[in-house]
Amino acid sequence: MPTVAKGDGMRGLAVFISDIRNCKSKEAEQKRINKELANIRSKFKGDKTLDGYNKKKYVCKLLFIFLLGHDIDFGHMEAVNLLSSNKYTEKQIGYLFISVLVNTDSALIRLIIQAIKNDLEARHPVHICLALQCIANIGSKEMAEALTKEIPKLIVSGETIDAVKQSACLCLLRLFRTSPETVPPGEWTQRVGHLLNDQHLGVVTSATSLIHTLAQKTPEDFKPCVQLAISRLSRIVTSSYTDLQDYTYYFVPAPWLSVKLLRLLQVYPPPEDPALRGRLNECLETILNKAQEPPKSKKVQHSNAKNAVLFEAINLIIHHDTEPSLLVRACNQLGQFLQHRETNLRYLALESMCLLASSEFSHEAVKKHMDTVITALKTERDVSVRQRAVDLLYGMCDKSNAEEIVAEMLSYLETADYSIREEMVLKVAILAEKYPVDYTWYVDTILNLIRIAGDYVSDEVWYRVIQIVINRDDVQGYAAKVVFEALQAPACHENMVKVGGYILGEFGNLIAGDQRSSPMVQFQLLHSKYHLCSAPTRGLLLSTYIKFINLFPEIKGQLQDVLRNNNNLQNADAELQQRAIEYLQLSTVASQDVLATVLEEMPPFPERESSILAKLKKKKPNVSDIEVVKEGKKSSNPPTLNNSAANTPEATPASAPVPVMAAAPAPAPVQSASDDLLGLSAGPAAAAPVTNNFAAPAAPAGGGGLLVDVFDTPPAQNNVSTALAPQAEENFFKFAIKNNGVLFENELLQIGVKAEYKGNLGRLGLFYGNKTSYPFQFFTPTVSCPGELASAMNVQTKPLDVNTVEGGAQVQQIINVECIADFVDAPILSIKFSYSGSMQQINLMLPVMLNKFFEPVEMDATSFFNRWKQLSRRPGQEEQKIFKASFPINSDTSRTKLLGFGFGLLDGVDPNPDNFVGAGIIKAQSSQVGCLLRLEPNMQAQMYRLTLRTSSKSVTTRLADLLLKLF
Repeated sequence: MPTVAKGDGMRGLAVFISDIRNCKSKEAEQKRINKELANIRSKFKGDKTLDGYNKKKYVCKLLFIFLLGHDIDFGHMEAVNLLSSNKYTEKQIGYLFISVLVNTDSALIRLIIQAIKNDLEARHPVHICLALQCIANIGSKEMAEALTKEIPKLIVSGETIDAVKQSACLCLLRLFRTSPETVPPGEWTQRVGHLLNDQHLGVVTSATSLIHTLAQKTPEDFKPCVQLAISRLSRIVTSSYTDLQDYTYYFVPAPWLSVKLLRLLQVYPPPEDPALRGRLNECLETILNKAQEPPKSKKVQHSNAKNAVLFEAINLIIHHDTEPSLLVRACNQLGQFLQHRETNLRYLALESMCLLASSEFSHEAVKKHMDTVITALKTERDVSVRQRAVDLLYGMCDKSNAEEIVAEMLSYLETADYSIREEMVLKVAILAEKYPVDYTWYVDTILNLIRIAGDYVSDEVWYRVIQIVINRDDVQGYAAKVVFEALQAPACHENMVKVGGYILGEFGNLIAGDQRSSPMVQFQLLHSKYHLCSAPTRGLLLSTYIKFINLFPEIKGQLQDVLRNNNNLQNADAELQQRAIEYLQLSTVASQDVLATVLEEMPPFPERESSILAKLKKKKPNVSDIEVVKEGKKSSNPPTLNNSAANTPEATPASAPVPVMAAAPAPAPVQSASDDLLGLSAGPAAAAPVTNNFAAPAAPAGGGGLLVDVFDTPPAQNNVSTALAPQAEENFFKFAIKNNGVLFENELLQIGVKAEYKGNLGRLGLFYGNKTSYPFQFFTPTVSCPGELASAMNVQTKPLDVNTVEGGAQVQQIINVECIADFVDAPILSIKFSYSGSMQQINLMLPVMLNKFFEPVEMDATSFFNRWKQLSRRPGQEEQKIFKASFPINSDTSRTKLLGFGFGLLDGVDPNPDNFVGAGIIKAQSSQVGCLLRLEPNMQAQMYRLTLRTSSKSVTTRLADLLLKLF
């Protein structure tokens, strides 16, 4: 730093500050400041020959007044004039004033930029450093655009001194963080990596910060830095604290540089070169070994620096996840911190072990610390540490310890902090479903969960237990018994009433033989809770009562009295009033056979993975990412409650409709557009139990009618490249027999689809899920109709509300389609976005096929064969294919595929019962095309003969092509 010349003490400034301090009141201070401001203003306006010293003095006074909290609206030009001075102190004050008081949109910014350019081009290092500091302090986009070409030259120039290189690196880093698009790559990006070998460790530290940030955007440009970083790290960790005296902090050599180098290496995968990987492993082993050595100082600064390097090294070990010995050693090292007296170390140890629990190499080592973690959960004073303990128990859970961990979490849940109860409830529900000891244990666990923390049990949890009970015959009687017992408690949570009402309405007959749970006792028990419940729960109980009328005719009169009660028939809630009236009429007018048909037992729900995990990810992405890592590293999914053989994807497709005519006592919540309808990170979301509303059919999932917003937005422009992503066509054809599922997935993005069709109209909900921790910027999905498709289909795309998809987030887009005429090609969905500074483009086939506009038709044998003969008179109306079966022939699977395709199957029409006969109509705006099908399987030869007859040659060909891919 240059010495202050004689006379630069600014006595006038010292006197002014002294006067301010001697003021006895606020009014006196304000009076003195106003007097000084008037004096400064007169000097700036009247004295045209004001020298640099006086300008500096008055500018300093303005700065001091500003720091006292007063507004300054003049003096800016005088400060800019000081930048052209050759005296250090005058230039320094000028830059200081500008950094503090000049806005980025000031009219003087161009003058300031020019002055900065002049200083950057000068050879005076001190002036260059002042200019760089000013750039970093202001950091405006205009300044970045004007100066980003000058700063890299200073970094890579051989003539630049070390202090300037340090400032230049940090200045460029600041500009990149402010406006990354204004920092262009170039030759300097290849040369800046060599700064990691610089002899001056200050330069290396600044350069490492810059390279780390740049490498996150464009990793390939800085890949050669990996070798240099390992080399520098090796020299640091193998050196003694006496070797790097200037950069040793409490006996720890260059801890900040070590941490930065370890973070830089986490941007890249493990080195492929065995020698380089070996050298890096040696560095990591050395760091772990040094952590075991006795401390060289009792000062807290020594332990903090030492542990900072250790934890960053462990993070790198976890990131690489390739060295079992290092992972186990890291786990053991962290285990020692679990009982450390320092709270921050316990927190960091638990957080790092959560990540280690996801590794197949260290999972068993983490499980050894289960008792310590449970003790921490019960005794830890800090709630944030207890929360990390819950996360670790969740991460280390598997089939071998699930029962113990769930029991401990339930035990702690009774006294847990309110801030973490909801998250704990979700985790207990996930673990109980994922690692069930048996189905009765699962039911007991969820009911216990509702009893302990009913206020924090979301609808997804009790929906899920009902789905599983309905889908499992062997647990239905037990479930009815335990919910009946749970409802007998004097204080019973409303969620328990919902579960009890639903299950008893379906399976109360299984326990009705016992006098202690006779039909009347069941009814009286449920009705005793009726007046204490909210309107949705009362509606569910009314549905239970109409179910009881079917199950237990002997108490029909008492149940009708409840439905006939004025409190229900004249209820202010329209839903309750409607249910009471319609259920009463149904029970009065319908015969017993009709009643039994309408109120038959709920059919099994289509098997779908739980939506509870998706809800947990929305609540806390950073912890639930453990689940994604664990799933990605396993060759097969762990067993869940959904793995019954009867419900394989072939037997029960994801798109199979849930019958709504079977009345089921559960509320009918309408999902909002923001709900994760597909659970993109954990498979399709669990559907809510279906409620029969006899007044009107249920609204389509996702809210809104099918015809809403069909013409709200202009059609997408057809200017998108149609080069398809890998497996795009394969994933496209999977949607021939289903409407919901995952259309595309890679390491960055997951795209889910939920669709519905009626007549010649369709509505698709696309869910874009960001699987990374970094945002997608400029996220723009567009849909185009190539070639003749533009005249055969009208596609209306609603634009996204945002153009940035945050890390771990999901956005939804609605697309409406209208079939004008029959078509062959599919619309092209093109997604463009910027990830880490590089543009990505993914082109896919939107799963809209001709058969989506199918409407099944019922026909008797006579009508079918008459129509069959009529459609054979013109050439091109028939298409017949004889082909080898691509999958083992199974009658149930074939039936499911044909129903999913859209045909109405006509049983008893074909003389051969093994053959399939179907009929349907393709609905388009311009025409309707009748379609007849006959599929003849040959089990012995494993071949099919497919015959299609339609009134349109192009439709016949297209449908035949689609069906061939299914069989």
